[in-house]
Amino acid sequence: MHETTISLIELGAVFFGLGILGRLAWRIGISPIPLYLIGGLAFGHGGLIPLTGIDAFTDLASEIGVVLLLLLLGLEYSAAELMTGLRRSWMAGVVDIVLNALPGALVGLILGWGPVGMLAMAGVTYISSSGIIAKVLGDLGRLGNRETPVVLSVLVFEDLAMAVYLPILTAVLAGVSFVGGLTAVGISLAAITVVLVVALKFGRYVSAIVDSPDPEVFLLRVLGAALLVAGLASQLQVSAAVGAFLLGIAISGSTAENATRMLEPLRDLFAAVFFVVFGLNTDPSAMPPVLGWAVALAVVTTLTKVATGWWAARRQGIGPMGQARAGAALVARGEFSIVIAGLTVSSGAVDNRMAALATAYVLLMAILGPVAARVVEPLARAARNRLSPAGSA
Repeated sequence: MHETTISLIELGAVFFGLGILGRLAWRIGISPIPLYLIGGLAFGHGGLIPLTGIDAFTDLASEIGVVLLLLLLGLEYSAAELMTGLRRSWMAGVVDIVLNALPGALVGLILGWGPVGMLAMAGVTYISSSGIIAKVLGDLGRLGNRETPVVLSVLVFEDLAMAVYLPILTAVLAGVSFVGGLTAVGISLAAITVVLVVALKFGRYVSAIVDSPDPEVFLLRVLGAALLVAGLASQLQVSAAVGAFLLGIAISGSTAENATRMLEPLRDLFAAVFFVVFGLNTDPSAMPPVLGWAVALAVVTTLTKVATGWWAARRQGIGPMGQARAGAALVARGEFSIVIAGLTVSSGAVDNRMAALATAYVLLMAILGPVAARVVEPLARAARNRLSPAGSA
């Protein structure tokens, strides 16, 4: 059979399979990310039926998936909202870093992965999944709750922290010198500062450059600008993902809303490919030896995220029930954790056990997060009734 024919058949089977998995995830009320990862594990290296004819397409498609994930994340925020969220949540953000990055760093140290592995694992366990959390809050009708702005403020801080963290990680993985690493961080901070100033003062002009009344032209402009900025950022060793995120921040108003609406299907498609590719490149036989570490990290970082949300909500004067909901909402990990692990493993700086550990960890947390958000309120109410005199009467 012709090589192109094989590639088309395999690619068609992958897309159709992703559609089935996405539908299944929707029916049982969880994020599709764990199912996409499992699908990749089943048909990757060491899986049931390895797919070998789609590597050229999936490698590039997965990179586009990361760019679109970060672009649409940036489109969710205006520069003013970012600044307000940063002022409101910086203390909670610092607590979040300490409580949730430390467990991953310690596991990287214990497993002998050195400073690079420690830095990467710290990012894997630190960053919550904005996509999963936003969907869960919407599904549960909690977007108007008093604690939701607190949750979103913590997520904003995490996104800004990633804009600094990813260039540092990229520089370390590239093996640049200390001076080169400082240069990469300096370029990233300068880019963030410039984008925020431009977005605050001249955001309408940036939006006008990509805007168009014609949907086809508009889509081509936005997507082209995103890939162009991502490529230039990568050339500067800042990170393609950060470049896309900053472009999203600079686009505002109705242009951002239209871009989000038009790009969401593309993002979902290419992001699904990204998660599948990560699974394809992970050997399932490497997961059992690190499963215990994944479970331990899941337990510890669930508690630390709950503590982060609880403390942040309490500082804003929110009641006990809202504190519990805020903590549970932050539990889920997903796309960013896989992005960090993918960057690290593909560089060859850490052995493939990290991919297996990150996959197992995200599988657990992407399921546990939505479940925790759903059950925390009835559990908290039952506990309160049991402890109160009225409840015991």
